[in-house]
Amino acid sequence: MKIAIASGKGGTGKTTVAVNLALALEGVQLFDCDVEEPNCNLFLGFELEPVEVVTCPVPEIDRERCTLCGNCASFCKYNALAALPQKIMSFPSLCHGCGGCSLICPAGAIEEKPRPIGLIEKAFSETSFSFLRGTLNIGEAMATPVIRSLQRHIDESRPAIIDSPPGTACPVLAVLGCADYCVLVTESTPFGFHDFLLALEAARTVQVPVGVVLNRDGLGDSRVEDFCRVRGIPILLRIPNDRMIARLYSEGIPFVKEMPGWKEKFEEMFETIRALACKSKGVS
Repeated sequence: MKIAIASGKGGTGKTTVAVNLALALEGVQLFDCDVEEPNCNLFLGFELEPVEVVTCPVPEIDRERCTLCGNCASFCKYNALAALPQKIMSFPSLCHGCGGCSLICPAGAIEEKPRPIGLIEKAFSETSFSFLRGTLNIGEAMATPVIRSLQRHIDESRPAIIDSPPGTACPVLAVLGCADYCVLVTESTPFGFHDFLLALEAARTVQVPVGVVLNRDGLGDSRVEDFCRVRGIPILLRIPNDRMIARLYSEGIPFVKEMPGWKEKFEEMFETIRALACKSKGVS
């Protein structure tokens, strides 16, 4: 089972939920797919070792063979190629690596070359769960290829907790599309509710079942809870607006390690998710 921990905006407690849930369980995998700003390891403190350099195939044009027909530039919908009177210009940072330009070139003047865009790292530890993260290189625009590469390291025989990027853009959909269940972390404030609705719509687009974790419960009003009750969306867990939780967070300490009773609450949440995911698939 793959559980995506997502949110409509940053700062709602998505990483907090992902890390504490993983630490509360035995034998799980934790994947930090927020590749533009991976911060799970701030709370784990693992020594990381590289396991894969993520590359994107980009076109390299042989100017001796190029006939300047412009087919490649016309084909590219991402404007990674531009046809000028004397040459074809290439913009590697815009290339999505689809390979269409090399296929459509009548002169066979385009060859794809790998360009590094990110890195996959794994925790070197003896703990009961494994941790991997992806990091997008500074200045790169495409997070999705790094996320896809990271997802290929998931062991399908073990539960996987996936810390998703915030928001509702392509990187989020790449995570939700592979998940069996989505946990949306939100806070019951006007801003939180607005972005929760956007994230909920994104999850429904890829048809993944959804449950909610209310973070900083008691800070705002009951608008999220009222909405979920009417729509039949389960509230999986409530994390109170607690000073001790905030203090531990500021020190980089997962509160499941220090506060009694929370390990059991996250274990119960996991079993609830397992039951709901099986029900959505019609598995008894």
